[in-house]
Amino acid sequence: MKSEKGQRLWKRAKEIIPMGTQLLSKNSDQFLPEQWPSYFKKAKGIEVWDIDGNRYLDFTIMGVGSCILGYADPDVNRAVKKVIEGGNMCTLNSPEEVELAEILLEMERWAGKVRYARTGGEAMAVAVRIGRAFSGKDKIAFCGYHGWHDWYLSANLAAEKNLDGHLLPGLKPLGVPRALLGTAFPFNYNNINELEDIVKNNEIGVIVMEPIRSHYPEDGFLENVRKIADRCKAVLIFDEITSGFRMRVGGAYQLFSVEPDIVVYAKAISNGYPMAAVIGKAEIMEKAEESFISSTYWTERIGPAAAIATIKKMEERDVPSHLIKMGKKIMEGWKEISEETGIKINIEGIPPLPKFSFKYENSRELMTLFTQEMLERGFLARESVYLSYSHKKKDIDMYFNAIRDVFRLIKKGLDRGKIKEMMKGPVAAQGFRRLT
Repeated sequence: MKSEKGQRLWKRAKEIIPMGTQLLSKNSDQFLPEQWPSYFKKAKGIEVWDIDGNRYLDFTIMGVGSCILGYADPDVNRAVKKVIEGGNMCTLNSPEEVELAEILLEMERWAGKVRYARTGGEAMAVAVRIGRAFSGKDKIAFCGYHGWHDWYLSANLAAEKNLDGHLLPGLKPLGVPRALLGTAFPFNYNNINELEDIVKNNEIGVIVMEPIRSHYPEDGFLENVRKIADRCKAVLIFDEITSGFRMRVGGAYQLFSVEPDIVVYAKAISNGYPMAAVIGKAEIMEKAEESFISSTYWTERIGPAAAIATIKKMEERDVPSHLIKMGKKIMEGWKEISEETGIKINIEGIPPLPKFSFKYENSRELMTLFTQEMLERGFLARESVYLSYSHKKKDIDMYFNAIRDVFRLIKKGLDRGKIKEMMKGPVAAQGFRRLT
């Protein structure tokens, strides 16, 4: 398939837009340099049409994890169109933000109040501000990925300037005030000893973590994090921006017997429309009234309306069960095809967010070739799949047929030492590594 218009536009974008796009995760060079279609004209369900008219099935990140029901869901779009016709912005407040708060607090019975933002990064900045305000302490311990703000990237500042960036490779702290050095401390998932060392040597006011992402928590891990937060009087924030609404309607943390002080949702909460929520205990959230936290477009009407419609549909259709079922099918299929073709892969992740990697020294070359060949067969595909309600068994069966062909092709290339010769462009750029 040819994406000539898409490539021309991508080249122009890199000349007039820093990085070529507003989002690192949509950088075409991280998928398939000089070949990725880059721009879409239309998207529906899991179908994507690029600006050259090519049609693909999306088995990658589905709008960076935001479109949990599928692209252009008719029920969510209907709710959005209704509020657009009635006016999206007004001097008065929209009643939908109260309705949504009631729904969210019904989900989170331990919580008392809700604040909104429109993106995950914004919401995490709000949550951390509130947490610091309540604890009265500046320092943060964190695990996982939490956005682009100074509080987070300050972990990559080092006493030696030439070491800046070593903790989270790919995330440079350029422009982050060096005065923030020593205010944010990362720990690895399922490593309670690392967190213990951090709180032993620092006055920690906030602990931020993804309760689940690529792995399940080991027995007692989340419980011990909760105990540490209580002991050092730190606010415990669960970032469910990625994991939320995929294992159940609400947070994945609810599968375990641990409650945070604040939980943050975005992405899937509104099926592609900008919306985020910070939900917490009433006495903690009241600090949002004392600290200046305010923004015009946090009051627009589309986000809450989309979230209400999305949550209702997820509940009615039991969407998480579908995601889990389809995710298990994909992971089982990868394993079967790997054994059948002789291609060595690692498989990880939770079922709604499965991921594989090639077990070879030239793994980046192999993944680039995989993406190239899957694209030729009509699939947007890389190592990760964000499952949606629109991914059905028939789609996955077609995906497996394509993977089987591509894995056999890669095996021949490996056996002959011809992988580089099979690639039509450069190796895909490296992203960043998450603390999971």
